[in-house]
Amino acid sequence: MAKLYFHYSTMNAGKSTILLQAAHNYHEMGMETFLLTARLDDRAGVGRIASRIGIGKEAALFSPDTDLFEVIRKRLAEGPCACIFVDEAQFLSRDQVWQLARAVDDLSVPVMCYGLRVDFMGELFPGSAALLALADEMREVRTICHCGKKATMVIRLDKDGNALSSGEQIQIGGNDTYVSLCRRHWREKTGN
Repeated sequence: MAKLYFHYSTMNAGKSTILLQAAHNYHEMGMETFLLTARLDDRAGVGRIASRIGIGKEAALFSPDTDLFEVIRKRLAEGPCACIFVDEAQFLSRDQVWQLARAVDDLSVPVMCYGLRVDFMGELFPGSAALLALADEMREVRTICHCGKKATMVIRLDKDGNALSSGEQIQIGGNDTYVSLCRRHWREKTGN
């Protein structure tokens, strides 16, 4: 039975690594997969999902106006596909999450989404909020704060290394821009 999955965490928890490993496992068993990632995140190159540990794979792109149900329907018409993988799922719109749910329900294909739960201000991303509401199964990918506790929050740093408390929700960046923290240390750094 196909399901909609949401694997979520903070930055640098290994979500892309887990996605790539899962896709590899399908391929080892002779099954095809279809990978999607957000057009706006080109840190690994356009149309590429990559992990900080050095592995990567080409992926189709989605933008805010992409009809993901139609994209998946067309991919399935080309031949068998055992699973759909979506990286950077926080950048999905609410409507796109419904399109993924429809693909699961009407096309009987599992969809595994990987993304951030909250932004640097502690607010849910729209795609993450919709996935938390609609996913059949959710799994937290854990990482740790510098104190050793589970990191559930992330701060965005300015060029001088200070935590920012305002700004656009979306700004692409890596370890030089974001740091994952436990809630207590996030509160200390942001003054909350």
